[in-house]
Amino acid sequence: MAIKWDEEKQYYIVGYSRRDPVTKISRNLQRRGIKTRKEAEKVYKRLQVELFEKFYEFRHPYWKDVVEKFLDRFESEGVAKSTFINYQGTLRKHTYDKWNRKRIHQIDTKDIRDLIYEDLKDFSEAFQQSTLKYVRAVMRYAVEEKLIQVDPTPRIKFKKKEKIKLVLTEGEIKKLLAEARARRNKWYFLWVTACYTGLRNGELYALKWSKVDFERRTILIDESWTKENGFKDTKSGNDRVIELAQGLLPIFLELSKHRSNEFVLPRIKQWNTGNQSKFLGDFLKEIGLPKVRFHDLRASWATIMLSKGVEPIKVMAMGGWKDLKTMQIYIRKSGININGITDTLNFFS
Repeated sequence: MAIKWDEEKQYYIVGYSRRDPVTKISRNLQRRGIKTRKEAEKVYKRLQVELFEKFYEFRHPYWKDVVEKFLDRFESEGVAKSTFINYQGTLRKHTYDKWNRKRIHQIDTKDIRDLIYEDLKDFSEAFQQSTLKYVRAVMRYAVEEKLIQVDPTPRIKFKKKEKIKLVLTEGEIKKLLAEARARRNKWYFLWVTACYTGLRNGELYALKWSKVDFERRTILIDESWTKENGFKDTKSGNDRVIELAQGLLPIFLELSKHRSNEFVLPRIKQWNTGNQSKFLGDFLKEIGLPKVRFHDLRASWATIMLSKGVEPIKVMAMGGWKDLKTMQIYIRKSGININGITDTLNFFS
């Protein structure tokens, strides 16, 4: 029995130490300032109970505590800041209240299915799929830490809906750029470059003069940018060289004459904060064109290129897509997959 009298301070010190029978990790509890031996003996018994309760808590922490420890490790592994924010935000917002008083070993497959099918029923399948992925990552961490024996996350099949994206036609893009130039819109140079290259927003933001070869009419795309992560590799992780279109060449020469820094495109304040879609949508509405997101200019570029007979593999290479699955969406939108199939039909001869 660890009950000691402190002569100097004139009180008892009570301690209790034991090894967890499951994890084999030693823990100890201690209390000071106890005046009588009888009281010290009572405290000692309470410490025994408390320590066994602690053993249970250590072996079976609450869901929230496991998530926070997982996030600490996840962040330390050097993941992209935007990825970490997605994990952190989704897990805290959509699981903390639901599983507030549940310990990690009490969360089963049904709980997770209810989260996806009931709590998130009004969210997109893409969001449901991401949430399931985040929960699975926490559960696998719990298995590694020996907090649970088996990952209870169910395997759920999501139907991937390949919806045709909203795009602008060639005529609509011509009107957009003509109106933007005539009105000296500050976004003009960004819009025209996006429409001629199909580059992603981050690739456009990171585009530097050192990557532009006027003589060969090529542009090296080897960097991207997000407001969360700053400058980094492209989305695919691969560098690529794209063609500097003849129509874009005089625009770049004009920009080059007035360059003030290493970047090709003007640094617009609202662009820095990620509001490029809002300003594009507002301008399109103002000039009577369909409202699309900024990223849809990339889809518009791909669709127009395909409709003009450019081989899908070349569009894919210049656009930086890694596989043909995404390309199929644009192929269907452009209609090239059905061109000519009714030419043999003739019901009047």
